[in-house]
Amino acid sequence: MKNFFSLFTKNRSILFKIFLFIITTVLIIYLLPKGGQFKYNFQKGKLWQYENLYAPFSFSIKKSQEAIELEMEEIRNNSIPYFDYDLAIYEQVRIQFEDMVNTTYSENMFKDSKTKVVETGKLVLDKLYQQGVLDEFHSYSDKRIVYLKNGNEIEEAYFEQFIQSDRIDTILISETSKVRFYDAESFLNETLSSIIVPNVSLNIKLTESEIESKITAINPNRGVIEKGGRIIAKGEVVEGIKFQMLKSLKEEYQSQLWSQSNYTWIIVGYSVLILLVFLMLFLFLKKYRAEIYENNTKLTFIFFNILLMIFITTLVIDYDAELVYITPLCILPLVLKTFFDARLGLFVHVLTLLLLGFVVPNSFEFVFLQIIAGIVTILTISELYKRANLFISVGQITLVYIIGYFAFFIIQEGNIELIEWRYFAYFILCGLVTLFAFPLIYIYEKIFGLVSDVSLLELSDTNSALLKELENKAPGTFHHSLNVANLSEAAANEIGANSMLVRVGALYHDIGKMVNPTYFTENQVNSINSHDELEPKESASIIIDHVIKGIEIARKNNLPDRIIDFIRTHHGTNLVYYFYKKEVENQGVANKEDFTYPGPIPFSKETAILMMADSVEAASKSLKNPTSTKIDSFVENIINVQMDNGQFLNANITFKEIQTIKKVLKKKLNNIYHLRVEYPE
Repeated sequence: MKNFFSLFTKNRSILFKIFLFIITTVLIIYLLPKGGQFKYNFQKGKLWQYENLYAPFSFSIKKSQEAIELEMEEIRNNSIPYFDYDLAIYEQVRIQFEDMVNTTYSENMFKDSKTKVVETGKLVLDKLYQQGVLDEFHSYSDKRIVYLKNGNEIEEAYFEQFIQSDRIDTILISETSKVRFYDAESFLNETLSSIIVPNVSLNIKLTESEIESKITAINPNRGVIEKGGRIIAKGEVVEGIKFQMLKSLKEEYQSQLWSQSNYTWIIVGYSVLILLVFLMLFLFLKKYRAEIYENNTKLTFIFFNILLMIFITTLVIDYDAELVYITPLCILPLVLKTFFDARLGLFVHVLTLLLLGFVVPNSFEFVFLQIIAGIVTILTISELYKRANLFISVGQITLVYIIGYFAFFIIQEGNIELIEWRYFAYFILCGLVTLFAFPLIYIYEKIFGLVSDVSLLELSDTNSALLKELENKAPGTFHHSLNVANLSEAAANEIGANSMLVRVGALYHDIGKMVNPTYFTENQVNSINSHDELEPKESASIIIDHVIKGIEIARKNNLPDRIIDFIRTHHGTNLVYYFYKKEVENQGVANKEDFTYPGPIPFSKETAILMMADSVEAASKSLKNPTSTKIDSFVENIINVQMDNGQFLNANITFKEIQTIKKVLKKKLNNIYHLRVEYPE
């Protein structure tokens, strides 16, 4: 049991990678569609590249979505609407009319008799309500046949027989003018106009029900291809009926292939392909990004982002496949470039798209556009801490999407008359969603403990609480750190390293000196040296201890691990040479381990640059009457000693880059120590 636990502890990093490998594969298989994959790849408007294709089984040719939508539109346009006819309203209006006339009409005021007015009004109402008075305006043509429903009886009628509200006054004047009145005609028209209530209304429920029943009855098929029938010949253009036949065969093939018996084989096939993709990722990381490969947190971060993009895409496709281009897949290379580098970001982006090829419709078109957009993301996103850069890059990504889609549409359709303009809106929306990368990067920093350029910019502020404390407690160290930051940044820019990261690392690399500031020469303000009263071994212990103290202070102030790496490595495993030699002089012998920094040695270009700049800047203070020749020789000697001690073996830095760094440091120090012309008094 003890041996098993020991073996588990020893290999837990590998076991975690295996677990991550398996769990991600299982989750992606769960998200992928479980139908079979059609073995022919075809695209509308392109030539059929394979041999003549014959139907492997009988199948129906499906109508295109456009054709079905046209049929639905035709049904809606030609459907016969139902109108309700309410006879009871006519009876109520007649009674109301008679009551109003009896109440308000006086033969003393008018010359016409009340009986004449009542009879004429009834005749007009009879004519109006026999035709039917509509409750609202409708745009049907006059000759449109409609169904008139009166109780349980339904009869056909022409729409023109109905009287719409805008015609009532005209009809009243026309009908009442046929009878000779002395002076009651105006009274009659006003009275009738005030009491007329519509008695015909559109029966929306019955009309829509009839339309829906006809739409439901639409045949989705336009014909049948018998087994052995030729579908398409080699060299034919995939368009029109040929395109529909191939789409129908593909759908039928996938639905027939899926069954309980071959479901297992489909899962096995998916598993092998996904494992191959992830194997490529692991091999890439192991060979070219060993630091990331060894860091399980960073590895989990990469796999999580792959899984997240696949999950979001499948979610969108399940809702509506047409919205697939709203998925902000360019967030993946953007985020990975922010935390790692461009090469890794593009590599992971391409692998993710290979997996999404199983899910998306028109996979070639989709993968092509997304790869181009991913390349543009990698090429254009830089200095993310400058907010305008992200907006400019998103604009460029959106433009590439639009141009790419436009080109594909022209290839497929041969013209732009039927172009789907809504896709342009999808691309713009995708661009806007991509801006969510900013808050997402912040969330990732907090969850996974990673560092982005935005955070580095915040940490580089010399007004931050920790750097202010350093300035107050150890002003000489603070000034030294600023000088080292400037030297390191210049060197990093020259060899293409992360200049922002190395600058921030330089600002914080000596914060451990705040604990005992007067034991470091740059903070001693008089000729009294605190080490004069100590043994060399004690002095060396205090000097070495500033690395450990610096790590403790950094962790207490929640500095990111990437910044703490600079504190840990800026002296590597070098000797505190001055006190070592002093111990040898005093005792005749000295144990090197007592005078050696604990390390580790630098393991990146940035940490190596800091070690060189820190050593050169600190030692340059001892130069007396510096000249260009002295400075050049001085820089060469210090860095060559570090190389001889093997301090840069793990830093992935070349001799050529070290020579470039030497030149930058020499130039900068010459600028700092240049001799001024002595002006006359």
